[in-house]
Amino acid sequence: MDFTPSEEQAAAQGLAARIFGDLSTPDRLAAAGSGADAELWKELCAAGLPGAAEETGLLGLVLLAEEQGRTTAQVPFAASCVYGLLAVAEHGTDEQRGRLLPAFREGTAVAAGAFPAHAAVRAEADGRLNGVVPVVPWLRDATHVLVAAGDRTLWIVRTPGPGVVTERVETTAPWSAGRLVLEGAPAERLGGSGAYGKVLATARTAFAGVQAGVCAGSLTRAVEHTSTREQFGRPLSTNQAVLLRAADAYMDTEAIRVTAYEAAWRHDEGLPYEEQALTAAWWASEAGRRVVHAGQHLHGGTGADLDHPVHRHFLWGRQLDAHLGGSGTVLQELGELLVKEGPA
Repeated sequence: MDFTPSEEQAAAQGLAARIFGDLSTPDRLAAAGSGADAELWKELCAAGLPGAAEETGLLGLVLLAEEQGRTTAQVPFAASCVYGLLAVAEHGTDEQRGRLLPAFREGTAVAAGAFPAHAAVRAEADGRLNGVVPVVPWLRDATHVLVAAGDRTLWIVRTPGPGVVTERVETTAPWSAGRLVLEGAPAERLGGSGAYGKVLATARTAFAGVQAGVCAGSLTRAVEHTSTREQFGRPLSTNQAVLLRAADAYMDTEAIRVTAYEAAWRHDEGLPYEEQALTAAWWASEAGRRVVHAGQHLHGGTGADLDHPVHRHFLWGRQLDAHLGGSGTVLQELGELLVKEGPA
């Protein structure tokens, strides 16, 4: 295995780091509320970064998603790349790719994902969908929703559209979420019977990358705070308890990152990666929760300020934990997969 970024991947990551760093500032994030930052999204699309996520593979997307997470940028970047660009590129027909991919690359179309499969969503014989998905992140900014029906088939739904009702929902992290109500909504099928599992594994890997960035950003803020904040005449960072807490958070962050890289690398090499995607999701959920708690704790009383930038990392980390399914659920699914596969 070699996770060293290619020249193209490194260039795309550097560009993403610059744009996210310059535009995703605490003041702009506060002004955006729970909605997306339209100007930031415009800049990302003008730089061709959604298209770069397709050209540089899943590992490239994980690297870009890290930069989004590092600044908790209020844009549907990772979601649209996973549920729109990569899903259609890998599982769409020639006609679907020709019709949908240009808009996803340019950012004029935005995808959200009604994942995982919801038993309440039924796909009728005529290709219409009925059911309710309580929470869909970035739904309020989406032009298309990739819906996983209860039978694990994938369907693309236009929004707004006939039979599609969206209702505003506020989540832990300000992800422009909504409640999706489908009442005989026309939809088009995406991929065959195996598409659901592959898109889900891709999404888990990409959002583990986002979590790696969220944790890295939280830890960076904690290091800056403890290095400059003094207690009893010396920086907080010289206290052994602080050093150990930060070291544990660093190791957890690296575990999230390396497992996400491995899953993405296996995907790009055409190797089975469902097990690795679940492993990355477990680390992102379990360790990610620990890291963002540590980041807030290491800020002491400052971390209790809901307007402090570190609190946004805390909210994103907890939201990603829930979005990935929770560590217990993911671990159970991983165990069932290992039992099913049997000894290597």
